[in-house]
Amino acid sequence: MLSKSAARAFFLTGTVGFSVIFLALTVDTIRRVPEQTNSDKLTPQAIQGKHLWETNNCMGCHTLLGEGAYYAPELTKVYERRGPDFIKAMLRDPEAMYPGQRRMVQYDFTPEQREALVAFFKWVGEMDLNGFPPEPRLLRVAVPEPVGEEVVASIKRPKIFNQMCVVCHSLGKRGGNIGPALDGVGSRRDYENLIAWITNPSKLKPGTKMPKLPLSKADVAELASFLSQLKEPPGSAGKGAKQ
Repeated sequence: MLSKSAARAFFLTGTVGFSVIFLALTVDTIRRVPEQTNSDKLTPQAIQGKHLWETNNCMGCHTLLGEGAYYAPELTKVYERRGPDFIKAMLRDPEAMYPGQRRMVQYDFTPEQREALVAFFKWVGEMDLNGFPPEPRLLRVAVPEPVGEEVVASIKRPKIFNQMCVVCHSLGKRGGNIGPALDGVGSRRDYENLIAWITNPSKLKPGTKMPKLPLSKADVAELASFLSQLKEPPGSAGKGAKQ
């Protein structure tokens, strides 16, 4: 058992020692901030986006860098996860992207303001946050090869598929449930039909809930090529849902 003088010395030594450690860690953290946040890449456009984020109280619904509300998706890595085209489409008209689903406010941002918010999200997404938030596990998908009965190839989903399509559709039981699952869609629709459907859904089916996505011709071709390879396994009944 410690005497009073020994306990006092132990307390003072511990307090001073851990205070020094705390201060050293604080100084080290502050020293690392400019490099890890890429402060030199904080452009006037990104600063404008940050101002828009704050003045429109986006943190009332979303979280960013671990701070904010949990009503809507976390946005720290939204630029990497969804891409600039998806972000701008959501900012332009949330209801068109998710008919009857999304409750995001229509802010009527100008094109310049949308670009500024995208620049802000890009800057935030490129910060070194020591692994936060964890990267989503986007696995390779095993599908039957279009030619050949027993050959199974492992193909990688196009980036645009992981950014946009899985928001509404599922594949391999992963993804959204707003639209039909895309397993075996290549057995139901050929390449040309997929091109037409992805390019302008309402032209093929007036009143469909699927929006006309902001995709380039290269994106459309890549998606159609990928989806056309998703065949039903031999002998299956092909129960794909209709759009």
